[in-house]
Amino acid sequence: MKNIVLIGFMGCGKSTLGIKLSYKLKKQVVDTDRLIEQKEGMSIPLIFEEKGEDYFRSAETEVLKGLSQNVTDRIISCGGGIIKRTENIALLKQCGTVVYLRMKPETAYERLKNDTTRPLLRGDDPLGKIRALLDERKSAYESAADIIIDVDGLEVYEVLERVLENTARHKEYKKKLLVINGPNINFLGIREKSVYGNEDYEYLVNMLKRKGAEEGVYIEVFQSNHEGAIIDRIQEAYFDKTCAIVINPGAYTHYSYAIRDALASITVPKVEIHISNIMEREEFRHISVTKDVCDHQIYGRGLKGYLDAVDFCLDKVR
Repeated sequence: MKNIVLIGFMGCGKSTLGIKLSYKLKKQVVDTDRLIEQKEGMSIPLIFEEKGEDYFRSAETEVLKGLSQNVTDRIISCGGGIIKRTENIALLKQCGTVVYLRMKPETAYERLKNDTTRPLLRGDDPLGKIRALLDERKSAYESAADIIIDVDGLEVYEVLERVLENTARHKEYKKKLLVINGPNINFLGIREKSVYGNEDYEYLVNMLKRKGAEEGVYIEVFQSNHEGAIIDRIQEAYFDKTCAIVINPGAYTHYSYAIRDALASITVPKVEIHISNIMEREEFRHISVTKDVCDHQIYGRGLKGYLDAVDFCLDKVR
C-alpha cells in the first residue's frame, strides 16, 4: 500500500501538508471530511448541528472502510476525531502508512483561536477544551500511528521534509506478506457453504488486513482463477521484498507442477492453506504437489487457518 495517511488534532496542518505532499509525490490527495460533506450535501458543522456527532463518526467509519479497500497511491487527510472509534485505528492502518502530526495544546490554541467553524470548540475556555481533547485522544493517536512528527515551531516545509524522510524509512523496513488465493476462493459465501462456511471473500480480505494492522505488517491479498496469473504473482514476490507467502492454490493444489516450481523458486517462508479438511473429503483432494515446497501445510481450520498461517510465517521471519 503506497498511501500516506495523515492524522492529528484539528489545526495541526493535515490539509496544508496533504497538498504539499500531493505536489511533491505526484499523488492525489483526499480528505475524509470533504468526502463526508460531498456525500451528505452539507458542511461538517451543519452535520454536527442537525444529525449529531455519533452520526458523523459513523460516516467517518464508512469512508475509511471504502478507502481501506479501494484507494491506493494517495495522500489521505483525516478529521481530527477519526481515532475516537477503536475500529477506525485498524482501518487507518489498512489504508497505508499512518503519520501523526502531534502538537501541544498551546500550539493548537494559537492556530484555532479565531476559527469559528469548529463545532467542538464553541463556548467558553477553548484552550481548556483543547487540553482535555488532546489528553483524551493522546493514546489513540499514538496507537494508530506508524510515524509521529512533532510539529510545534516547525514551518510547513520542515514538516514536509520530516514526513518524506520518515515515510521512506518506514517503507523500507515494514514487512510485506503475500496471501495468494487460487480458483473459486472468490466464491466464498456462495459455493458449498456446508464445506466453506457462510463468510464471503470480502470478509476474508478484511480479516487479513486487520491481522496485518495488529501485527505491524502489510498483508497483500491476491486472487486469481488462472494458473498463469498465480505463477506471475509468485515470481513478482521475488522482486518486491515479500517476506513470506501464504497460498491456497485451490484445485491447482492437486496437479499444478507449474505453481509448485514457481513456489520452489522463492526462498521465503511459505505456508499452504486449505479451508476444509482435505483429508476427510474426496481422495483426489488428499494429493498436494505444492506442499513439499512449502514450510508448512494447514487445513481444516476454516478461515482461522489463514491467521494461523500468518502467525507461522511471522514467527519464521522474526
